[in-house]
Amino acid sequence: MNTFKQILSCLLLLCTFTAWAQDRATLSGTITLSDNTPAENISVALKGTSHASVTSASGTYEIKNVKPGSYILVVSAIGVASVQETITLAAGEKATKNVTLSESQEQLKEVIIEANKASFVKTTSEVVSKMPLKDIENPQVYNTISAEVLKQQVITNFDDALNNAPGLAKLWESTGRGGDGAGYFSLRGFAVQPTMINGVPGLTTGSPDPANIERIEVIKGPSGTLFGSSLISYGGLINVNTKRPYDTFGGNVSYTGGTYGLNRYTIDVNTPLNKEKKVFFRLNAAYHTEDSFQDAGFKKSLFVAPSLSYEVNDKLSFLVNTEFYNGRSTNPTMLFLDRGAPSLKVHNMKELGYDNRRSYTGNDLYIETPTFNFQGQMNYKFSSEWRSQTILSRTSAKSDGYYSYLYEGTQYYPRVTSGIILGRSMNKQNSETTGTDIQQNFIGDFKIGNMRNRVVAGLDYFNRNVVDNSSGYVSNGAVYIGNNLRQFNNEVLGITNEAEFTDDSGILTQAGTDALLATTPINQSKTKQEIYSAYASDVFNFTPALSAMASLRIDHFSNDNGNQTALSPKFGVVYQPILDKLSLFANYMNGFSNTDPTTNTLAGVVTAVSFDPEHANQFEAGAKVNLFNNKVTGSVSYYETKVSNSVYAIYSTQLNPDGTPALDDEGNPLPQNVANYNDGGQKNKGIEFSVTANPVEGLNILAGYSYNDSRLTAGDPTFVNYRPESAGPQNLANLWASYKFSNGILNGFGLGFGGNYASKNKIYNRTNGNFTVSEYTVLNASAFYNVDAFTITLKVDNITDKEYYKGWSTINPQRPRIFAANLSYNF
Repeated sequence: MNTFKQILSCLLLLCTFTAWAQDRATLSGTITLSDNTPAENISVALKGTSHASVTSASGTYEIKNVKPGSYILVVSAIGVASVQETITLAAGEKATKNVTLSESQEQLKEVIIEANKASFVKTTSEVVSKMPLKDIENPQVYNTISAEVLKQQVITNFDDALNNAPGLAKLWESTGRGGDGAGYFSLRGFAVQPTMINGVPGLTTGSPDPANIERIEVIKGPSGTLFGSSLISYGGLINVNTKRPYDTFGGNVSYTGGTYGLNRYTIDVNTPLNKEKKVFFRLNAAYHTEDSFQDAGFKKSLFVAPSLSYEVNDKLSFLVNTEFYNGRSTNPTMLFLDRGAPSLKVHNMKELGYDNRRSYTGNDLYIETPTFNFQGQMNYKFSSEWRSQTILSRTSAKSDGYYSYLYEGTQYYPRVTSGIILGRSMNKQNSETTGTDIQQNFIGDFKIGNMRNRVVAGLDYFNRNVVDNSSGYVSNGAVYIGNNLRQFNNEVLGITNEAEFTDDSGILTQAGTDALLATTPINQSKTKQEIYSAYASDVFNFTPALSAMASLRIDHFSNDNGNQTALSPKFGVVYQPILDKLSLFANYMNGFSNTDPTTNTLAGVVTAVSFDPEHANQFEAGAKVNLFNNKVTGSVSYYETKVSNSVYAIYSTQLNPDGTPALDDEGNPLPQNVANYNDGGQKNKGIEFSVTANPVEGLNILAGYSYNDSRLTAGDPTFVNYRPESAGPQNLANLWASYKFSNGILNGFGLGFGGNYASKNKIYNRTNGNFTVSEYTVLNASAFYNVDAFTITLKVDNITDKEYYKGWSTINPQRPRIFAANLSYNF
């Protein structure tokens, strides 16, 4: 009811503002070229104001909500001589101004700016290759999720945004715990976390807030050559590009309210700070509160992201981006299956009989995850061919509060013959991870003879420190899931009075939990890692249609356990049968992981062992398209990734000569033997397809499909030929399509529809059995309406109220049907 009242108040506010806007003027018209063709994607602005528009495919534009007065109308595009004319607008007037540019359509094709396009299509990136390179020229596959998509889908959390990336599936909810508290996702069969901001490290123990996201780039395949290995995976990496200041005043404020107590307030304000328009400031902020759909659980967060840019002159510029985030939330429900049992007792959700509205937590048991990110960047242009980029990044991620998990231990209660029992383990997190990255890049675009070279050469230093003063873990009761509650209470809890029966014997208050934690010591530890890197990459054109990429990186790892050095090469070739429209590509990419020394324990004897670096090699081939002047882009590819030198451990029981378990003097089994090996292997192969399209004005489509076959190929013989649990579903598909009317009675109204499909997934797959969650299709829809400077959007996620689960040796219930409404005002 409170949410309904808030939405109603916002709608009344919208009506008030609409009445006020009727005193404002509207300017519209058509921009044409000298050959009488419409001029698309041309900037039309009122000089000295934030009022601006971009022409449509038919050359039309419209600028609304203008105060009465005289203005200078500026019509421009890069490479086109701008047109400036004085106009006067009266209160409530709907004026028309048509302009003809001197350029023809053929001339204009070379100078259109993609950034002016209000569509999902993004065709270039400086982060993916660390140099300006069109997607169609890049032999590596990546997918972009733009801010436009996030707005249409009323995205309020980072995980939902990633549903728009082909081949990406959530494995594990964000836990908030120290070191690895961010969410995990499966990418090409390997686990990956969001750890990159603007192409450099950005650590987090929670889930990133979407308020400052300009676009998300999901870069596919081992990318150690340009990004190192410590913060990415063999499947690729997730990079967040943040919003940047610009040269006019403008911004946006919005409110989102929805199901389960969702209340979200955001603001985005940008302004020049001096008359010369050399210094620009932008502030993005968000306040978010939300309850769980389960019987307990919540999330609260405050996010503030100020950024500043300074253009000293046409050669030197600075950019500073900062993010402050403080989140408070309960742990999401994750049910760990029994890894030590001789055989699993349940193998699917039907056998388990879990009520997905049960959280098994309490709102007193929350964890806080404050995060700070700072990035300073200096760009200097030496000449028309060479420039320098210097980056300093500082990041801090903390975990402070209660962390708990539920782990199946049915095997320890043999007299409970029905259902399963999970023990709750808890600790008090007190951990901080800090990271420093210093990066120097030299970027060139020059010719040697007739051969064009685009080069990046760089040095990178990364330092990561972890200080952990968390408590040890304590047992906090047992949870029962099944149909024989009497047996659980009688045999496990010792309760015989039916009036006292419970399925959760834990203590869910801070005072009670603190009393339990007082019995366990603090585990104090400090770890440090330093990585010194050098890399170079060259894209050279034999002809305009044929290019090749050659790259190499060397990393030297230094930590408390020793030193290790690794090389990572990368090669690619691109051939464009139809220049800038169709390309055929192939790549070889290498990724690696630093493997720390450890110890083997055999018959009580401890021996130090060290390992070679673990390596992954990918071979990929496919095609990319860019059709109808950037209106349709897409890719299709086949890849194979092979991992070698994987480190794994085999545990075995110490035996007597006659084969019986060896016992100590008190009759207890001796500690297990632990033997570590460095000869594990894995092979992942698959196909991927993606398309992003704006085929006609107002219509946007984002779609993708992936198939991934993952197998363990070497190592522990009992696991060879198993599909790794990190591989996620074998088949994934995503779709989002929207249409906005630009004429007639429905002008400003739009609809969106789409969803995600995932095939069945073995979230637990081991020698003692497997647990499979069913395939699912989740459908979503939205409706939006623009009136003057206001936009209202209604959104429903999971239209059919599908009950579905994800996991990674865990069972994670996902959200049911969710309604949300967003009201935003642009200024």
